[in-house]
Amino acid sequence: MEKKTKPMNMSLLDDPASLRAHVLRVLHTHCCDEALFPAHLCRGILSSSVLMLLGMKALENGHAPEVCVILNKRSQLVPQPGDLCCPGGTVEKTLDPYLARLLMLPGSPLVRWPHWKEFRRREPQTARLVSLLFAAGLRESWEEMRLNPLLTRFLGPLPAQKLLLFKRIIHPMVAWVHKQKRFTLSWEVERLVYIPLRSLLNSERYVRYRLYVPEHLERKFHGKSNDYPCFVHLEGQEKELLWGVTYNILTYFLEKVFGFVPPSMDRVPVVPGALDACYMNGRS
Repeated sequence: MEKKTKPMNMSLLDDPASLRAHVLRVLHTHCCDEALFPAHLCRGILSSSVLMLLGMKALENGHAPEVCVILNKRSQLVPQPGDLCCPGGTVEKTLDPYLARLLMLPGSPLVRWPHWKEFRRREPQTARLVSLLFAAGLRESWEEMRLNPLLTRFLGPLPAQKLLLFKRIIHPMVAWVHKQKRFTLSWEVERLVYIPLRSLLNSERYVRYRLYVPEHLERKFHGKSNDYPCFVHLEGQEKELLWGVTYNILTYFLEKVFGFVPPSMDRVPVVPGALDACYMNGRS
């Protein structure tokens, strides 16, 4: 049965300030109503924090900037090369708690979050976890792409997501990149990919990704091939496929913020793909 959704307010895409305010309200409502860190997912499993970054970008010369999701394309030197992902990584227990304390200082992105004082008073333990995870996401994003924390606005947390291929939990934090135009990429990142929200809200961009895997990965993927929901991003001559946990993070965000649900896989075309033999380890 096709999931019913609310009508989308597409006018928000042309008004970044109203969009930010709407995202702040929606994420605050859902972080109050839903468990951000469900025990059945998070207990005893390694945690990573990622930033789902939003920002303005003119994708073609002469065109006005529009609201985009900013993703990293993983380099060939890391596991899952070529995949699109949100910047972030593993929480460092020795460093990130100290960075989380810095986020308590006046003027930090977390303190400037309009709901921080209320959230911290109402759910102090969850607030401490959010500060730790946001600190980890900011640190990793600085390392990967030199994201400036002082030019970042925190919009709210999203619920945890479990990776299928690794024993790891991903904690997404939504943030707005304010004014920063240039980024310096580390060896882990091939390039940045800007996907307009307008494109992500286009049902015609969604496909069924039929993925064929090398023999030595069949056990990991539970067979020779599997179908995954997928979004196709076109940028000039480049075509990028968005699937996996990053797809889940973005489509959850789109559903909560815009009431948009992608079409079911039985109603979209099939796009075949094959994993490289080095997919799980990268090329050293």
